Amino acid sequence: MRFKHVVIIIQENRTPDNLFGSNPHFEPGVDIATSGPNSKGEIVPLRPLPLANCYDLNHQHIAFVNQYNQGKLDGADKNTTNPSEGCVVPPNPQYHYVDNSKGDVQPYFDMARQWGFANRMFQTNQGPSYAAHLFAFSGTSAPTPESKLFAANNPKLTDLSGCIGPPDQTVDLIDEDGDLERNKPIFPCLEHGTMGDLLNAANVSWKYYAPLAGSLWNAPNAIRHVCDPKTENGKPSCTGADWMAHVVVPSRLVLRDIANCNLANVVWINPKGTQSDHPKSNDGSGPAWVSSIVNAIGTQKCPDGEEYWKDTAIFITWDDWGGWYDHIAPYRIGQDNGWGKAYVYGFRLPLLVISAYTPAGYVDNSVQDYGTILKFVETNFGPPGKPLGPIPPGTFADSYVDNNLKNFFALTSPRPFQPIHVKFSLHLLVFDSMRWVFEEISSCGAGCWF
Repeated sequence: MRFKHVVIIIQENRTPDNLFGSNPHFEPGVDIATSGPNSKGEIVPLRPLPLANCYDLNHQHIAFVNQYNQGKLDGADKNTTNPSEGCVVPPNPQYHYVDNSKGDVQPYFDMARQWGFANRMFQTNQGPSYAAHLFAFSGTSAPTPESKLFAANNPKLTDLSGCIGPPDQTVDLIDEDGDLERNKPIFPCLEHGTMGDLLNAANVSWKYYAPLAGSLWNAPNAIRHVCDPKTENGKPSCTGADWMAHVVVPSRLVLRDIANCNLANVVWINPKGTQSDHPKSNDGSGPAWVSSIVNAIGTQKCPDGEEYWKDTAIFITWDDWGGWYDHIAPYRIGQDNGWGKAYVYGFRLPLLVISAYTPAGYVDNSVQDYGTILKFVETNFGPPGKPLGPIPPGTFADSYVDNNLKNFFALTSPRPFQPIHVKFSLHLLVFDSMRWVFEEISSCGAGCWF
């Protein structure tokens, strides 16, 4: 099956054990743990915690090293917490699942039951958001195409990220030995190929939706040839042709583009903080945000006769593991040729795959990572038998993929769309002639969708 549109929705900081642990047997074949070992040799049961909890966990590269502990997977308790003011951090803060007793994350369970769930989706990198989003957009966080180094952690300052960050902004580099001290930190403006470059060359349209121009979650702002930073009115700004044509801020405008039948061929969608599922900063509306996008695509019919539901593949994943416990080890550390040694691959992430051609309740056990999704895009939009990629120079994550996700699209005729019901929905309204805003529906009776 070849799709006209591929939509990649990236939420924040969850593992399968954490996000789906409230019902570990919700579908035959899913692999969710209810407890895990800590560094003291104790088996710690996973306990419920709200999606909108009040603390974050360390998920820098050192947190991966601690938690992985040379393959023993018993060091999550060494990951420190970052609580909000007045937050009461529970015992064993890393060993929790999201409480679904009030249906807060039920939309994610419903999507998995109606369509596809991946048991073995792994974060490509071993660190936090800045690098993770780069891997999801370009298959690497290397500063240059030939470099064996990777940008490993988030930029040091809380100000703008990427090429429009402040002049004293820096990001750590990690080498093949896992050393973060040997190489001097660099300004977080990198220069390497991206999936956008391949799509441009093939005349395939794309959009990257992000909450802010300078967000950590806006990978194009960290690629020099995409951003082309310049100072305008005293402030650094991205001015490149690719940026102006393909990067859309804020993220909610994706609903406008779907409603206007202006969905690009390939789309990355990154939420704002409150809708992101990110610990400490989300308000619980992430499942509604994702459902609103899926429902908009599933119900939109265009004047030219196109029905997005029949020609769109949707991938919903999370950018990094967030420091939460997960019981499955990374499937491989580095490639046989040395690429990614000491920084590839990381812990599991949830991955939901949605399309009209996905069997209901399909559970897949093949190995995936961000590179698999990039390879799927390359295969889907390339001529038969000739993918668009890999991204030059052919040593990024997409060039090491054995699985192209085809098992998620096994049906030969489309299934009708079944809307995802949520307690409230987020949909786009015209506030006035110049501004688009969300309306929050706080009560929908038995459920609602838009």
